[in-house]
Amino acid sequence: MIVRDLPPVDAFTATRRLADLPGLVFLDSAMRPEMLGVHARLGRWSYVAADPWTTLVVRNGRVFRDGVELPGSPLDELRRLLDFAGRPQEASDLPPFAGGAIGYVAYDFGSRLERLPEPAAREPVPEMVFGFYDTFLAFDHAESRVRLISTGRPETSAEGRRRRARARAELVLMRLDGPERRGGGPSPGLDFRPTIDRATHEARVAAAIEHVFAGDVFQVNLAQRFVAPLPQGFDALAFHGRLRRVNPAPFAAFLDFGDVSIASASPERFLEVRDGRIETRPIKGTARRLDDPAEDGLAAARLALSEKDRAENVMIVDLMRNDLSRVCEDDSIDVPVLCGIESYAGIHHLVSVATGRLATGRDAIDALAAAFPGGSISGAPKIRAQEVITELERHGRGVYCGSIGWIGHDGAMDLDIAIRTVVFRAGEATFSVGGGITALSDPAAEYEETLIKAARILAAADGEAKATATATATRRWEAAE
Repeated sequence: MIVRDLPPVDAFTATRRLADLPGLVFLDSAMRPEMLGVHARLGRWSYVAADPWTTLVVRNGRVFRDGVELPGSPLDELRRLLDFAGRPQEASDLPPFAGGAIGYVAYDFGSRLERLPEPAAREPVPEMVFGFYDTFLAFDHAESRVRLISTGRPETSAEGRRRRARARAELVLMRLDGPERRGGGPSPGLDFRPTIDRATHEARVAAAIEHVFAGDVFQVNLAQRFVAPLPQGFDALAFHGRLRRVNPAPFAAFLDFGDVSIASASPERFLEVRDGRIETRPIKGTARRLDDPAEDGLAAARLALSEKDRAENVMIVDLMRNDLSRVCEDDSIDVPVLCGIESYAGIHHLVSVATGRLATGRDAIDALAAAFPGGSISGAPKIRAQEVITELERHGRGVYCGSIGWIGHDGAMDLDIAIRTVVFRAGEATFSVGGGITALSDPAAEYEETLIKAARILAAADGEAKATATATATRRWEAAE
């Protein structure tokens, strides 16, 4: 393994210089540690990689490695390729990700874990894509340090790994000394339009509330979808550059897997596994940021005291505690933070933290299977909530509300909840925004909340310096109806 300190370089600049290589991935802690206050560790690391040595893809439940179908189940094949072997000898000076898989698990993969109804229309993206990366850049924002790491995988002999590690490291260094390949210039904007009107979304919210009163669910997450055609010359990486400026987030990401590209600005961690410990950070509860500091502080305080939002959050914490208990040691589950406030660009969120210790014989893949999809974007009870989501939304979610992140060869893992996420494929861009529906929900307020969450994506689509106002966005679409 080669571990080399490099001269300072911006992570997004490095991404643009590697952008001519296949399988480009950028796990982008665009929200710096100093912006996160007491949660500084969330935004510490970014990773850039390209040209994976192999790629695992799941389509319609069938597993493919580099285009060749494999006989096993998706998670069994993922575990086999990861070949968990513990931290390498250089572990004392390595970042949390020390080589392994980077990619996504789509929300619709949940139908491979439980028997769920099929939506009327599926989102035509793979249910899972993971590239396996042996060479990557790690950016430590806390120490302003950049390291090139080259593991030499998949070679198995010591000499073979040394040769490959050197050759692969030289390839990355050559690209870093070269020009930016894309993502730095202007790119056309996107004209996003909702696929349903306001009345339809509010009717769906009302139907979800009826499910609550009928005793089907305690809470269900309901979303609406936006679509835009991709204009000629559109550059998804340049779009991500705008998105990370207007909506910096600790779990942002850009993935380019050829037919599918993803730009994400997620603030939410789904699952972290490290040294046998597991953490989840569900978000339930949202309030818009205000320009006046005093009013902004009051908005955060009102959110912290909101009966509806706190009830939503506590329900999901209970659900996630139950999910963790399926793979954790008895009595190891803890909730160190309940309904804390985290503030991001444009939004305050109500965030809780649940932790546990993996039981003997359990690993990160078991944790993923036990808890996916996250309770904060499905509802409670989870299976029935997913059935209601399919019934009311009628369209598969694809990457939205799935997970993006990494799983290491050493058994560590860090996955987000793929919200504030735009998917580019087949000449169009799509994103969805939603919220938790309970007995206390108001359909009009729930619709407005989706626009609050959409505002920063729309700002990036328009190329504006700040988010589009919710009222302006509402008038634009209502005027067209």
